Amino acid sequence: MDILDFREYVLSFYDVEETTPFDDSTLVYKVAGKWFVVVDMDDLTHIVIHHSPEVGEALRDKYSQIIPAWHFNKRYWSSVRMDGDLPEKLVRELIKESYIFTIRHNVTPKARREELLREIGA
Repeated sequence: MDILDFREYVLSFYDVEETTPFDDSTLVYKVAGKWFVVVDMDDLTHIVIHHSPEVGEALRDKYSQIIPAWHFNKRYWSSVRMDGDLPEKLVRELIKESYIFTIRHNVTPKARREELLREIGA
């Protein structure tokens, strides 16, 4: 997956916003104003995803290419190596799960959260 494929995939989700709060190359993707994935568009060697502590622990135990994310709350954020042998299908699934997790656990008010979940069929 190259950066153009990555961006197209992430921006295909409902109500996603692409922002650059740090510099011109670090892309932060948000749903309803809440972060769910971060990537450096100049260096697509890893992405940072949002998840529950249990999911993060399970992923890190199963895949050596998934580690706690640097500069993030390591219980809820993991860095996924994109230059290893993780299947693209798995990476896409992890991004989608991060999106859904963020909606379910970080979007307020409840009415907005329920609206988003209805729109995406989750």
